[in-house]
Amino acid sequence: MNDARAYPARTYPDRPLVGIGVAVLRPGAVLLIRRGTPPALGQWSLPGGAQQLGETAEEAARRELYEETGLAVGALVLAGHVDSLHRDDDGRIRYHYTILDFAALWQGDTPRAGSDVTAVAWVGFDDFDRYELWAEARRIIALARARLGLAADGAMR
Repeated sequence: MNDARAYPARTYPDRPLVGIGVAVLRPGAVLLIRRGTPPALGQWSLPGGAQQLGETAEEAARRELYEETGLAVGALVLAGHVDSLHRDDDGRIRYHYTILDFAALWQGDTPRAGSDVTAVAWVGFDDFDRYELWAEARRIIALARARLGLAADGAMR
């Protein structure tokens, strides 16, 4: 569906857009993707993207996760939310997303970079600095670990 009503303007929007993220966890690591499109082009983050008209938040999470990594997961739990605002040099809002982040346990398939992603990686919980991971992504991963019962060492409690 390439209908303008289904995809409102993402740059300089007239209202916040709903974004979806998924923290896929396995013992000792989280799945990260490198963004292939703006905003955050080239940066590592959680898989996710914009919710489409007519999709529930969970449907959007599953679709985005599959499109970006080829993975399907079982139960999803809401981990938290992020307000993501990006301003241009004049201070105008270029992007504004309210991101709903879900948490899920890895089911064993091999992730692969798809759609607007240039790379995927399993990243240890103490290795986020190497990936220059945004503070809000780190916060969501910590919330996801708590929601899914992963101990500080990454083992299941």
